[in-house]
Amino acid sequence: MAEVRLKKGKEKAVRQLHPWIFSGAIEAIKGKPADGELVTVTDHSGTFLARGFFNSQSRVAVRVLEWQQEVEINEAWWRAKVRKSIESRRSILQSEETNTCRLIFSEADYLPGLIADKYADYISVQVLTSGIENVKDVLLDELVKQLNPKGIFDRSDASARSHEGLDASFGTLYGNQPPEFVEVQENGIKYLINIAEGQKSGFFCDQRDNRRIVAEHAAGKRVLDCFSYSGGFTLNSLKAGAKEVVSVDSSPLAIETLNRNIELNAFSALSHRAVQSDVNKQLRELREHNEKFDIIILDPPKYAPSRSALDKASRAYKDLNRIGMSLLNPGGLLATFSCSGAVDIAHFKQILAWAALDAGKDIQFIYQFCQPEDHPVRASFPEGEYLKGLLCRIL
Repeated sequence: MAEVRLKKGKEKAVRQLHPWIFSGAIEAIKGKPADGELVTVTDHSGTFLARGFFNSQSRVAVRVLEWQQEVEINEAWWRAKVRKSIESRRSILQSEETNTCRLIFSEADYLPGLIADKYADYISVQVLTSGIENVKDVLLDELVKQLNPKGIFDRSDASARSHEGLDASFGTLYGNQPPEFVEVQENGIKYLINIAEGQKSGFFCDQRDNRRIVAEHAAGKRVLDCFSYSGGFTLNSLKAGAKEVVSVDSSPLAIETLNRNIELNAFSALSHRAVQSDVNKQLRELREHNEKFDIIILDPPKYAPSRSALDKASRAYKDLNRIGMSLLNPGGLLATFSCSGAVDIAHFKQILAWAALDAGKDIQFIYQFCQPEDHPVRASFPEGEYLKGLLCRIL
Protein backbone atom coordinates (compact mmCIF):
# COMPACT_ATOMS: atom_id res chain seq x y z
CA MET A 1 0.00 0.00 0.00
CA ALA A 2 1.36 3.43 -0.95
CA GLU A 3 2.19 5.86 1.84
CA VAL A 4 1.29 9.54 2.08
CA ARG A 5 3.49 11.48 4.50
CA LEU A 6 2.20 14.80 5.80
CA LYS A 7 4.16 17.97 6.36
CA LYS A 8 5.22 18.74 9.89
CA GLY A 9 2.33 20.26 11.86
CA LYS A 10 -0.33 19.13 9.35
CA GLU A 11 -1.42 16.01 11.26
CA LYS A 12 -3.65 17.77 13.82
CA ALA A 13 -6.90 17.61 11.81
CA VAL A 14 -6.36 13.91 11.03
CA ARG A 15 -5.77 13.10 14.71
CA GLN A 16 -9.03 14.94 15.46
CA LEU A 17 -10.83 12.56 13.03
CA HIS A 18 -11.42 15.05 10.25
CA PRO A 19 -11.86 13.02 7.03
CA TRP A 20 -10.22 15.40 4.53
CA ILE A 21 -6.53 15.83 3.76
CA PHE A 22 -5.79 18.59 1.29
CA SER A 23 -3.01 18.27 -1.28
CA GLY A 24 -1.13 21.19 0.27
CA ALA A 25 -0.66 19.24 3.52
CA ILE A 26 1.29 16.43 1.81
CA GLU A 27 5.08 16.37 1.99
CA ALA A 28 5.79 13.19 0.07
CA ILE A 29 4.16 10.12 -1.47
CA LYS A 30 5.91 6.77 -1.28
CA GLY A 31 4.75 4.69 -4.23
CA LYS A 32 2.50 5.61 -7.14
CA PRO A 33 -1.10 5.22 -5.98
CA ALA A 34 -3.79 5.34 -8.66
CA ASP A 35 -6.77 7.62 -8.18
CA GLY A 36 -9.22 5.92 -5.84
CA GLU A 37 -6.57 3.57 -4.39
CA LEU A 38 -6.21 3.03 -0.65
CA VAL A 39 -3.16 4.65 0.98
CA THR A 40 -1.64 4.80 4.44
CA VAL A 41 -1.26 8.28 5.94
CA THR A 42 1.63 9.04 8.31
CA ASP A 43 2.85 12.13 10.12
CA HIS A 44 6.16 13.83 9.34
CA SER A 45 8.11 11.24 11.36
CA GLY A 46 6.44 8.25 9.71
CA THR A 47 4.00 7.40 12.53
CA PHE A 48 0.73 5.88 11.36
CA LEU A 49 -2.28 8.22 11.35
CA ALA A 50 -4.98 6.72 9.17
CA ARG A 51 -5.97 5.06 5.92
CA GLY A 52 -8.05 6.51 3.13
CA PHE A 53 -8.42 6.68 -0.62
CA PHE A 54 -6.23 8.92 -2.71
CA ASN A 55 -6.95 11.17 -5.67
CA SER A 56 -4.25 13.15 -7.45
CA GLN A 57 -6.74 15.40 -9.27
CA SER A 58 -8.75 16.63 -6.29
CA ARG A 59 -7.92 19.36 -3.78
CA VAL A 60 -8.99 16.79 -1.20
CA ALA A 61 -6.10 14.43 -1.97
CA VAL A 62 -7.02 11.84 0.67
CA ARG A 63 -10.45 11.03 2.07
CA VAL A 64 -9.84 9.28 5.36
CA LEU A 65 -11.79 6.11 6.07
CA GLU A 66 -10.15 4.42 9.06
CA TRP A 67 -8.02 5.65 11.97
CA GLN A 68 -7.27 2.29 13.60
CA GLN A 69 -4.12 0.67 12.21
CA GLU A 70 -5.21 -2.89 13.01
CA VAL A 71 -8.49 -2.60 11.05
CA GLU A 72 -8.35 -3.78 7.45
CA ILE A 73 -10.43 -1.97 4.83
CA ASN A 74 -11.84 -4.84 2.83
CA GLU A 75 -15.18 -5.95 1.39
CA ALA A 76 -16.54 -6.78 4.84
CA TRP A 77 -15.59 -3.27 6.03
CA TRP A 78 -17.52 -1.61 3.20
CA ARG A 79 -20.58 -3.81 3.68
CA ALA A 80 -20.62 -3.09 7.42
CA LYS A 81 -20.67 0.66 6.74
CA VAL A 82 -23.72 0.28 4.47
CA ARG A 83 -25.54 -1.84 7.05
CA LYS A 84 -24.75 0.62 9.84
CA SER A 85 -26.04 3.55 7.77
CA ILE A 86 -29.31 1.76 7.06
CA GLU A 87 -29.75 0.66 10.68
CA SER A 88 -29.36 4.25 11.89
CA ARG A 89 -32.39 5.18 9.75
CA ARG A 90 -34.50 2.30 11.04
CA SER A 91 -37.06 4.55 12.77
CA ILE A 92 -37.74 6.38 9.50
CA LEU A 93 -37.76 3.19 7.43
CA GLN A 94 -40.40 1.71 9.73
CA SER A 95 -42.62 4.81 9.62
CA GLU A 96 -46.16 4.40 8.32
CA GLU A 97 -46.28 8.04 7.15
CA THR A 98 -42.92 8.29 5.35
CA ASN A 99 -41.26 5.94 2.87
CA THR A 100 -38.55 8.23 1.53
CA CYS A 101 -35.30 9.24 3.24
CA ARG A 102 -31.56 9.57 2.79
CA LEU A 103 -29.95 6.18 3.37
CA ILE A 104 -26.29 7.20 3.09
CA PHE A 105 -24.93 10.70 3.56
CA SER A 106 -21.32 10.64 2.37
CA GLU A 107 -18.74 11.55 5.04
CA ALA A 108 -21.38 11.57 7.78
CA ASP A 109 -21.72 7.79 7.27
CA TYR A 110 -18.00 7.15 6.66
CA LEU A 111 -18.62 6.61 2.94
CA PRO A 112 -17.18 9.83 1.45
CA GLY A 113 -18.67 10.54 -1.93
CA LEU A 114 -21.71 8.27 -1.74
CA ILE A 115 -25.26 9.62 -1.56
CA ALA A 116 -28.15 7.15 -1.53
CA ASP A 117 -31.80 8.16 -1.28
CA LYS A 118 -34.77 5.82 -0.89
CA TYR A 119 -37.90 6.62 -2.85
CA ALA A 120 -40.50 3.97 -1.98
CA ASP A 121 -39.19 0.81 -3.71
CA TYR A 122 -36.41 2.56 -5.64
CA ILE A 123 -33.00 3.92 -4.65
CA SER A 124 -31.28 6.88 -6.30
CA VAL A 125 -27.50 7.11 -5.88
CA GLN A 126 -24.77 9.63 -6.57
CA VAL A 127 -21.17 8.38 -6.69
CA LEU A 128 -18.94 11.43 -6.46
CA THR A 129 -15.44 10.14 -5.61
CA SER A 130 -13.02 7.79 -7.36
CA GLY A 131 -12.63 5.67 -4.23
CA ILE A 132 -16.36 4.97 -4.01
CA GLU A 133 -16.45 4.36 -7.76
CA ASN A 134 -13.92 1.55 -7.28
CA VAL A 135 -16.09 -0.26 -4.70
CA LYS A 136 -19.48 0.73 -6.11
CA ASP A 137 -20.49 -2.82 -7.02
CA VAL A 138 -19.96 -4.04 -3.44
CA LEU A 139 -21.89 -1.13 -1.95
CA LEU A 140 -24.81 -1.56 -4.36
CA ASP A 141 -24.90 -5.28 -3.71
CA GLU A 142 -25.21 -4.65 0.03
CA LEU A 143 -27.99 -2.10 -0.54
CA VAL A 144 -29.85 -4.74 -2.53
CA LYS A 145 -29.32 -7.38 0.17
CA GLN A 146 -30.57 -5.08 2.91
CA LEU A 147 -33.53 -3.40 1.17
CA ASN A 148 -34.42 -5.50 -1.89
CA PRO A 149 -35.35 -2.47 -4.05
CA LYS A 150 -37.12 -2.75 -7.39
CA GLY A 151 -34.30 -0.75 -8.93
CA ILE A 152 -31.26 1.45 -8.28
CA PHE A 153 -30.77 4.49 -10.51
CA ASP A 154 -27.50 6.39 -10.96
CA ARG A 155 -27.70 10.20 -10.83
CA SER A 156 -23.92 10.74 -10.72
CA ASP A 157 -24.06 13.67 -13.10
CA ALA A 158 -22.88 16.16 -10.52
CA SER A 159 -19.96 18.46 -11.36
CA ALA A 160 -18.15 17.06 -8.30
CA ARG A 161 -17.19 14.00 -10.36
CA SER A 162 -15.12 16.13 -12.72
CA HIS A 163 -12.96 17.25 -9.78
CA GLU A 164 -12.08 13.58 -9.25
CA GLY A 165 -11.34 12.90 -12.91
CA LEU A 166 -14.59 11.02 -13.39
CA ASP A 167 -17.08 11.30 -16.23
CA ALA A 168 -20.78 11.70 -15.59
CA SER A 169 -22.69 8.48 -14.97
CA PHE A 170 -26.43 8.13 -15.49
CA GLY A 171 -28.84 5.23 -15.76
CA THR A 172 -30.15 2.07 -14.15
CA LEU A 173 -27.56 0.16 -12.12
CA TYR A 174 -29.77 -2.61 -10.78
CA GLY A 175 -33.22 -4.04 -11.41
CA ASN A 176 -35.93 -2.07 -13.15
CA GLN A 177 -35.65 1.44 -14.49
CA PRO A 178 -37.95 3.62 -12.40
CA PRO A 179 -41.13 4.84 -14.09
CA GLU A 180 -41.39 8.49 -15.08
CA PHE A 181 -43.02 9.22 -11.73
CA VAL A 182 -42.55 7.18 -8.55
CA GLU A 183 -45.15 7.74 -5.85
CA VAL A 184 -43.72 8.27 -2.35
CA GLN A 185 -45.12 9.44 0.96
CA GLU A 186 -43.69 11.93 3.43
CA ASN A 187 -45.46 13.15 6.57
CA GLY A 188 -48.57 11.37 5.28
CA ILE A 189 -48.53 13.40 2.04
CA LYS A 190 -48.15 11.77 -1.37
CA TYR A 191 -45.58 12.97 -3.92
CA LEU A 192 -44.73 11.99 -7.47
CA ILE A 193 -40.94 11.90 -7.81
CA ASN A 194 -39.12 12.05 -11.14
CA ILE A 195 -35.90 10.25 -10.25
CA ALA A 196 -34.26 10.50 -13.68
CA GLU A 197 -34.98 14.15 -14.48
CA GLY A 198 -35.72 15.78 -11.13
CA GLN A 199 -33.28 18.04 -9.31
CA LYS A 200 -30.38 16.41 -7.41
CA SER A 201 -31.42 12.80 -6.78
CA GLY A 202 -35.10 13.51 -7.45
CA PHE A 203 -36.45 15.04 -4.23
CA PHE A 204 -35.34 17.12 -1.24
CA CYS A 205 -36.02 14.94 1.77
CA ASP A 206 -33.77 17.15 3.92
CA GLN A 207 -36.72 19.54 4.46
CA ARG A 208 -39.07 16.84 5.81
CA ASP A 209 -39.21 18.09 9.41
CA ASN A 210 -39.10 21.77 8.44
CA ARG A 211 -42.12 21.42 6.13
CA ARG A 212 -44.15 20.02 9.00
CA ILE A 213 -43.02 22.76 11.40
CA VAL A 214 -43.91 25.60 9.00
CA ALA A 215 -47.29 23.98 8.28
CA GLU A 216 -48.17 24.15 11.98
CA HIS A 217 -48.65 27.91 11.46
CA ALA A 218 -50.53 27.71 8.15
CA ALA A 219 -54.18 27.12 9.12
CA GLY A 220 -56.37 29.88 7.67
CA LYS A 221 -53.33 31.75 6.30
CA ARG A 222 -52.30 33.02 2.87
CA VAL A 223 -48.98 31.36 2.01
CA LEU A 224 -46.33 32.11 -0.63
CA ASP A 225 -43.98 29.17 -1.37
CA CYS A 226 -40.95 30.33 -3.37
CA PHE A 227 -38.63 27.87 -5.13
CA SER A 228 -41.46 25.43 -4.50
CA TYR A 229 -40.07 22.59 -6.67
CA SER A 230 -42.50 19.64 -6.36
CA GLY A 231 -44.44 21.34 -3.58
CA GLY A 232 -43.13 20.21 -0.20
CA PHE A 233 -44.06 23.32 1.76
CA THR A 234 -47.13 23.92 -0.42
CA LEU A 235 -48.66 20.49 0.20
CA ASN A 236 -47.94 20.53 3.93
CA SER A 237 -49.55 23.97 4.20
CA LEU A 238 -52.66 22.87 2.31
CA LYS A 239 -52.97 19.76 4.46
CA ALA A 240 -52.78 22.01 7.55
CA GLY A 241 -55.68 24.13 6.29
CA ALA A 242 -54.07 27.12 4.59
CA LYS A 243 -56.64 29.46 3.06
CA GLU A 244 -54.56 29.92 -0.11
CA VAL A 245 -51.08 28.93 -1.30
CA VAL A 246 -49.22 30.54 -4.20
CA SER A 247 -46.27 28.45 -5.42
CA VAL A 248 -43.47 29.88 -7.57
CA ASP A 249 -40.74 27.97 -9.43
CA SER A 250 -38.89 28.57 -12.69
CA SER A 251 -38.88 24.90 -13.76
CA PRO A 252 -41.71 23.67 -16.02
CA LEU A 253 -41.15 20.11 -14.75
CA ALA A 254 -41.40 21.31 -11.14
CA ILE A 255 -44.70 23.09 -11.80
CA GLU A 256 -46.07 20.08 -13.70
CA THR A 257 -45.10 17.76 -10.84
CA LEU A 258 -46.53 20.13 -8.23
CA ASN A 259 -49.90 20.29 -10.00
CA ARG A 260 -49.94 16.49 -10.22
CA ASN A 261 -49.22 16.32 -6.49
CA ILE A 262 -52.11 18.68 -5.71
CA GLU A 263 -54.42 16.36 -7.63
CA LEU A 264 -52.87 13.21 -6.12
CA ASN A 265 -53.65 14.41 -2.60
CA ALA A 266 -57.14 15.64 -3.56
CA PHE A 267 -56.42 19.18 -2.39
CA SER A 268 -58.72 21.86 -3.77
CA ALA A 269 -57.31 23.55 -6.84
CA LEU A 270 -59.26 26.65 -5.76
CA SER A 271 -56.90 27.02 -2.77
CA HIS A 272 -53.75 26.88 -4.86
CA ARG A 273 -52.10 28.81 -7.69
CA ALA A 274 -48.85 27.69 -9.35
CA VAL A 275 -46.69 30.29 -11.11
CA GLN A 276 -43.83 29.35 -13.42
CA SER A 277 -41.47 32.29 -13.12
CA ASP A 278 -38.11 33.46 -11.87
CA VAL A 279 -38.68 33.97 -8.15
CA ASN A 280 -36.93 37.33 -7.86
CA LYS A 281 -38.91 38.68 -10.81
CA GLN A 282 -42.17 37.33 -9.41
CA LEU A 283 -41.56 38.82 -5.96
CA ARG A 284 -41.12 42.26 -7.50
CA GLU A 285 -44.32 41.86 -9.51
CA LEU A 286 -46.22 40.85 -6.38
CA ARG A 287 -44.88 43.92 -4.60
CA GLU A 288 -45.95 46.18 -7.48
CA HIS A 289 -49.49 44.79 -7.16
CA ASN A 290 -49.47 45.33 -3.37
CA GLU A 291 -49.94 41.61 -2.68
CA LYS A 292 -49.61 40.57 0.96
CA PHE A 293 -49.12 37.18 2.62
CA ASP A 294 -49.20 35.76 6.13
CA ILE A 295 -46.41 33.21 5.56
CA ILE A 296 -43.62 33.29 2.98
CA ILE A 297 -41.17 30.43 2.39
CA LEU A 298 -37.85 31.21 0.70
CA ASP A 299 -35.89 28.02 -0.07
CA PRO A 300 -33.45 29.02 -2.83
CA PRO A 301 -30.75 26.87 -4.47
CA LYS A 302 -27.16 27.04 -3.24
CA TYR A 303 -25.95 30.63 -3.69
CA ALA A 304 -22.46 30.03 -2.22
CA PRO A 305 -20.90 26.79 -3.52
CA SER A 306 -17.59 27.87 -1.96
CA ARG A 307 -16.24 30.54 0.40
CA SER A 308 -14.97 32.52 -2.59
CA ALA A 309 -18.61 33.15 -3.56
CA LEU A 310 -19.67 34.23 -0.07
CA ASP A 311 -19.83 38.00 -0.65
CA LYS A 312 -21.89 37.65 -3.81
CA ALA A 313 -24.15 35.09 -2.15
CA SER A 314 -24.67 37.31 0.89
CA ARG A 315 -25.93 40.11 -1.32
CA ALA A 316 -28.27 37.71 -3.13
CA TYR A 317 -29.68 36.33 0.14
CA LYS A 318 -30.11 39.86 1.50
CA ASP A 319 -31.98 41.11 -1.58
CA LEU A 320 -34.23 38.05 -1.72
CA ASN A 321 -35.20 38.30 1.94
CA ARG A 322 -35.61 42.08 1.84
CA ILE A 323 -38.25 41.81 -0.86
CA GLY A 324 -39.88 38.84 0.87
CA MET A 325 -40.24 40.82 4.10
CA SER A 326 -41.94 43.67 2.23
CA LEU A 327 -44.72 41.28 1.13
CA LEU A 328 -45.64 40.11 4.63
CA ASN A 329 -48.54 41.34 6.70
CA PRO A 330 -47.71 42.69 10.19
CA GLY A 331 -47.12 39.67 12.42
CA GLY A 332 -46.45 37.53 9.36
CA LEU A 333 -43.87 34.74 9.28
CA LEU A 334 -40.86 34.35 7.01
CA ALA A 335 -39.41 30.82 6.77
CA THR A 336 -36.09 31.38 5.05
CA PHE A 337 -33.33 28.90 4.26
CA SER A 338 -29.78 28.56 3.00
CA CYS A 339 -28.27 25.29 1.77
CA SER A 340 -24.85 26.91 1.24
CA GLY A 341 -22.29 25.26 3.48
CA ALA A 342 -20.14 28.41 3.33
CA VAL A 343 -22.93 30.42 5.04
CA ASP A 344 -23.09 29.54 8.74
CA ILE A 345 -26.10 30.32 10.91
CA ALA A 346 -24.49 33.36 12.57
CA HIS A 347 -23.76 34.93 9.20
CA PHE A 348 -27.24 34.06 7.96
CA LYS A 349 -28.78 35.85 10.94
CA GLN A 350 -26.67 38.90 10.16
CA ILE A 351 -27.81 38.86 6.52
CA LEU A 352 -31.45 38.81 7.68
CA ALA A 353 -30.81 41.65 10.11
CA TRP A 354 -29.40 43.74 7.26
CA ALA A 355 -32.35 42.78 5.03
CA ALA A 356 -34.81 43.83 7.75
CA LEU A 357 -33.14 47.21 8.16
CA ASP A 358 -33.25 47.86 4.42
CA ALA A 359 -36.91 46.78 4.31
CA GLY A 360 -37.78 49.06 7.24
CA LYS A 361 -38.89 46.06 9.31
CA ASP A 362 -38.19 44.78 12.80
CA ILE A 363 -38.01 41.01 13.08
CA GLN A 364 -37.77 38.30 15.70
CA PHE A 365 -36.10 34.93 15.22
CA ILE A 366 -38.58 32.46 16.70
CA TYR A 367 -37.27 29.12 15.43
CA GLN A 368 -34.03 27.75 13.95
CA PHE A 369 -34.34 25.06 11.27
CA CYS A 370 -31.75 22.36 10.64
CA GLN A 371 -31.16 19.05 8.85
CA PRO A 372 -33.20 15.98 9.82
CA GLU A 373 -31.76 12.86 11.44
CA ASP A 374 -31.08 11.08 8.13
CA HIS A 375 -28.69 13.96 7.25
CA PRO A 376 -26.47 13.73 10.36
CA VAL A 377 -23.45 15.93 11.04
CA ARG A 378 -20.32 14.32 12.44
CA ALA A 379 -18.77 16.33 15.25
CA SER A 380 -15.39 15.95 13.54
CA PHE A 381 -16.79 17.10 10.17
CA PRO A 382 -18.77 20.33 10.62
CA GLU A 383 -18.68 20.84 6.85
CA GLY A 384 -21.51 18.33 6.67
CA GLU A 385 -23.88 20.90 8.18
CA TYR A 386 -25.15 22.68 5.09
CA LEU A 387 -28.88 23.30 5.64
CA LYS A 388 -29.93 26.05 7.99
CA GLY A 389 -32.96 28.25 8.24
CA LEU A 390 -34.86 30.67 10.43
CA LEU A 391 -38.49 31.32 11.15
CA CYS A 392 -38.85 35.08 11.53
CA ARG A 393 -41.81 37.08 12.77
CA ILE A 394 -42.35 40.51 11.25
CA LEU A 395 -43.20 42.99 14.01
